[in-house]
Amino acid sequence: MAKAVQKIKLSSSRDIPFNKLVLSQSNVRRIKAGISIEDLAEDIARRTLLQSLNVRPVLDAEGQETGMFEVPAGGRRYRALELLVKQKRLVRTAPVPCVVRDADADVSAEEDSLAENVQRAALHPLDQFRAFQTFREQGQSDEDIAARFFVSVNVVKQRLRLASVAPSLLDVYAEDGMTLEQLMAFTVTGDHARQEQVWETVSKSGNDEAYQIRRMLTESTVRASDRRAQFVGVEAYEAAGGTVLRDLFESDDGGWLQDVPLLERLVTDKLKTEAETIAAEGWKWIDVAICFPYGHDHGMRELAGVPADLTADEQSTYDALRSEYATLEAKYQDADELPDEVDVRLGEIEEAIAAFENRPHVFDPAEIVHAGAFVSIDSEGELLVERGYVRDEDEAAYRAALVEPESGEEGDDDDGRVEGGEPGSAPRAVITVGRGQPEADDDEDDGIKPLPDRLVMELTAHRTLALRDALANNPHVAMTALLHKLCTDAFFTAYVPGCIEAAVRHVQLPAQAPGLKDSASATSIDERHKAWSADMPDDEAALWDWLAALDEASRTTLLAHCVSFGVNALFEKVDRYDGNGVSSHGLRRRLDQADRLVRAVNLNMVEAGWRPTVENYLGRVTKSRILEAVREAKGESSAQLIDHLKKGEMAKEAERLLDDTGWLPEPLRPAETTSESNDSGTAADPLPEFLTDDGEESDETAEDEHAHAVAAE
Repeated sequence: MAKAVQKIKLSSSRDIPFNKLVLSQSNVRRIKAGISIEDLAEDIARRTLLQSLNVRPVLDAEGQETGMFEVPAGGRRYRALELLVKQKRLVRTAPVPCVVRDADADVSAEEDSLAENVQRAALHPLDQFRAFQTFREQGQSDEDIAARFFVSVNVVKQRLRLASVAPSLLDVYAEDGMTLEQLMAFTVTGDHARQEQVWETVSKSGNDEAYQIRRMLTESTVRASDRRAQFVGVEAYEAAGGTVLRDLFESDDGGWLQDVPLLERLVTDKLKTEAETIAAEGWKWIDVAICFPYGHDHGMRELAGVPADLTADEQSTYDALRSEYATLEAKYQDADELPDEVDVRLGEIEEAIAAFENRPHVFDPAEIVHAGAFVSIDSEGELLVERGYVRDEDEAAYRAALVEPESGEEGDDDDGRVEGGEPGSAPRAVITVGRGQPEADDDEDDGIKPLPDRLVMELTAHRTLALRDALANNPHVAMTALLHKLCTDAFFTAYVPGCIEAAVRHVQLPAQAPGLKDSASATSIDERHKAWSADMPDDEAALWDWLAALDEASRTTLLAHCVSFGVNALFEKVDRYDGNGVSSHGLRRRLDQADRLVRAVNLNMVEAGWRPTVENYLGRVTKSRILEAVREAKGESSAQLIDHLKKGEMAKEAERLLDDTGWLPEPLRPAETTSESNDSGTAADPLPEFLTDDGEESDETAEDEHAHAVAAE
């Protein structure tokens, strides 16, 4: 006969006046956690008590019920009710829903208290996100939701953004298929299709960290800190209909501008407007570009403008600013840290002083009509105007104007000068907007073959610039290099151009990778050149006396600087038909001498600031080359992590993997110590693989005269 199942008897529930309740010492909660008692009291006041208290009768010494009840489970609710009573928002005799346990129950009060908290299942975060989304759909504002659940408005925005991720990805998160950090990363864009595409890619590759997800979602965008975005302004971009992607969970440096073509159009339009204003000053031509290449003004005459005079009020303001700055600087010179308000004020003063000191110079109208200006954007996103450059084709007319001024009388130096913004009488300036470089062509052949000629030229341009900088900082080596060149010319009958152009002829860099102008080497060279130019007399006749008066250390340093401009460590295509180009022997000799200079000045391209990026290398070579680079720097296991990716994604991931590894492509690696047979006239060693040319250009490696051929997928 089957045994009858014993039925469970639930504890009774009833309303008990609040003044008949006391907090039990059997409550196991001792540490404050979660929402505060004050917030809980406000929540009870709004929606009343949602969960009954668990109570037991209080017995006297004889074991008889006293009419009072202790609360072992629900202590925080009890304290919240107690606070409402103290605030006179709840009467002391208000009935409180309670579940009443027997005083002699087998289960202890401590066990009830622990079970009520331990057995409770926390709400899944996704349920919270979706609940907030429901409240929004019901018409509640972010502020209303935040007030009702005692969280900040930003928390509400974050949870709503999480709930807006693609439903398929929310399902993955609900099944613990991705972490909350990964889900947060997907919120930078509202494009569900793109979110799903990225998740499919990263989940298969195993490289599914949150930062990688953010990177892939924003790879076709422009950061708000980009010079173009800073120049136009994010507000103007949004006003034109542009979308800004924002990350609510991490610092995003202002976000990402999604519509790049719109941004480019706004930049071009604003630069054109600025160029029109500058053209009204009377210049013959205006060149406009987002950024001009390094050495764009080489060979042009630079007009010697004079600083514009300050008005009496401007001079008074300028003097007051400098005085205030000196006073604050002296007052806090011994302080370990400046007060915030003082630091801010010093910054404001520096900015105001710079505005006075960097005003456009004043130029002679007789000169200005033969010259032009470059209009671009500096690295901080500010308008950069470089005025007063005379092109070679205008040099004759400029010189004639000096003999027979076009306007004004001889000796009239002030009245005829034109300051920035004042229209001249010259014909309308020709405004030319620069064009971007051609897009790289794809190459499906993944075989490892010699690097494209143009890429090697760009890489050796970086090396040439860094070598110039290093040589200019090593006068001893510069002197040796100069003497070596002069002795070679004097004692060897056969003249073959070498690495040092000792005329000194400034060697141009015909192939330049993006960013070369802003590199550390370029900045160092420009700053040094400007420092010497500021000290050097403008009058050529006075230059000899100035040089003669220099101390030996200064003369040697200046010599090193001048010699450095003749450094030519560039790779060029060999002229196999005895034309005007470099011969195979000449190229080998040049590169051998460049290697000797590299060793002499201890040049390290990593220390010079070069890093492999998609733009300067990884996006320009085949997938095999990319994998080879990662394998050399990080090992086979790292190469296997990306070997299944498409070319574009592989290049981007390789850039991350190679960061801070010190890896360099072959043309930039430190030169090995070898005997330099070329200087003695013996046959040259075979060129390395990246310089080889089999004499017949194949269809895969031929370089179009009008387009840059690159090896890319």
